[in-house]
Amino acid sequence: MPSSTTQHGLVDRVQDFVAENKKAVLIGAAVATVAVGGAFYYASSSSAPGSGERRSKKKSSKDKSEKSKKKTVKDADGPLLEEVEAPALEDTLNDEQIAALPVEQRSKIAASFKQKGNTAYQSRKFEEAAVLYTRAIASTPKAEPVFYSNRAACYMNMSPPAYDKVVADCDEALKLDKNYLKAMNRRATALESLERYEEALRDFTAAAILDRFQNKATGDAVERVLKAVTGKRAAEILASRQPRLPSYTFISAYFAAFRPRPHPALPEEPSQGDQTLQLAFGALDAANYIHSFTLVQEAVEQGISSDEAKGEALNLRGTFKFLMGDVEGAKNDLLQSLQFAPGLTQSLVKLASVYMEQSEPEKAAQSFDDAQGMNPDDPDIYYHRGQVLFIMNQFSSAADNYTKSTELDDTFVFSHIQYAVAEYKQGNIGKSMAAFRRTLGAFPQRSEPYNYYGELLLDQQHFGEAIEKFERAFELEKARTDDKIPNVLPLVNKGLTMYQWKQEIAPAEEACHEALAIDPECDAAVATLAQLSLQQGKIDEAVKYFEKQVELARTEPEVTGALTYEYATRSQAAFLQNYPEMAAQLNQMAKAMG
Repeated sequence: MPSSTTQHGLVDRVQDFVAENKKAVLIGAAVATVAVGGAFYYASSSSAPGSGERRSKKKSSKDKSEKSKKKTVKDADGPLLEEVEAPALEDTLNDEQIAALPVEQRSKIAASFKQKGNTAYQSRKFEEAAVLYTRAIASTPKAEPVFYSNRAACYMNMSPPAYDKVVADCDEALKLDKNYLKAMNRRATALESLERYEEALRDFTAAAILDRFQNKATGDAVERVLKAVTGKRAAEILASRQPRLPSYTFISAYFAAFRPRPHPALPEEPSQGDQTLQLAFGALDAANYIHSFTLVQEAVEQGISSDEAKGEALNLRGTFKFLMGDVEGAKNDLLQSLQFAPGLTQSLVKLASVYMEQSEPEKAAQSFDDAQGMNPDDPDIYYHRGQVLFIMNQFSSAADNYTKSTELDDTFVFSHIQYAVAEYKQGNIGKSMAAFRRTLGAFPQRSEPYNYYGELLLDQQHFGEAIEKFERAFELEKARTDDKIPNVLPLVNKGLTMYQWKQEIAPAEEACHEALAIDPECDAAVATLAQLSLQQGKIDEAVKYFEKQVELARTEPEVTGALTYEYATRSQAAFLQNYPEMAAQLNQMAKAMG
């Protein structure tokens, strides 16, 4: 069940903090960003001219009017068509004869071919124009990038377009002038059409930066191509890899969100499957999650004696499948669980989680209603319904459900915590803080109230108090006597707070590294280290952390989100490699826009 008390809530806060402080690569549904120790937003204005762009000579108003009427080609900007006066030419001269002429005369001949090419292009005679630009290229004593870019425009508008030739010509133009925005955007468009998305993203990103983020069309292109490349790559990753369980911290938080229940007892003459199921529950109690999952699968395959035990086994296996991102498999197991044990309300509650993951809130609501109809006194129903309402921003209704859950069982710490958070979300700060203080008094040996109270203090920028709460939470985690791995989220929270408070990167990184030493797959720690690397301009290091995030992600949205950061950062790294002289200007832009 999505929850504000899981580490994914912390990952979201890491990203929110970065967005608010404009200090990271953030390209998402509504804004595209590239950063070097700061963020640069692709703005909506397209009024500023691109650097390095060739200018045409001033035309009369009549000429401009005629030109605007003729411009209907695919290229958004049109070709760069400078008009150059030139003497009449002997069109019977071949390239070899022209090459033998004096340099000055060759330049005039090349300009003449270019002028004729412009005229042919305006008349939509793209093949003829391409030939004329080719002759201009062959004639000129000094290679001109505009000749290649204009010929690329011809290839772009042919039917069918010759995208490979567009790329080749723009390559030549950019070798001659690497700041030539028109050629760069043209090549990016061709690469996108060829589905060479990573290269297209590289070009569109570079064009956006060189244009100082003044061209909205380029920013939109970055967003569009980024979605294409991440969507394609995410599908490839999920199709090729085996489902895997998430981090220990994540799984522990999920199971902790359900009240413990007695496991099904063994019958007098247990089958092999009955005994294996008992071992699976034993491994679950010991937090040996991988072993528990393997055992419950074996138990189902071996055969279980009673319908009640079958329902419990399918509930457990479905839970593991859900945690691994196999949402459809989880749904099938939970539905089967209810066939064997119709009164098992926990399966209905977990089925609601599945429906929420599949964007079917109406079915989720029906699952809760069905569960309440079976057992109106099950406090888990109200807690998890509160969680669904919470993520739908229905905080008042969520608080009512948390209250109902607490009335039925006031020993469950998470109902108290989430009630306090829901009140905070409604702006009832005093009420929320009072609820947290009561919870701290009622559960003095639980780390969770300290951790989440610290989060609210952090949100109010009470940094010192927040750090005290995070430190106390982790002390309690280390003092546990159940042999379970400590929850490392208070450490990550502490690191994030230290950075927000005093911009101290080293202690923040140290806290995250300590968390990863305990739980190597804690994605909140990985996400924070990735962003901290960006703050320092350590692009290659940030990419490695984003790659780790992709590896840890369970579902398609999670994989896509991690890939978005990875590819955006990679394109930024490519820009800095190609334009090292721009590093200082980028930092200046970051300060100006921060």
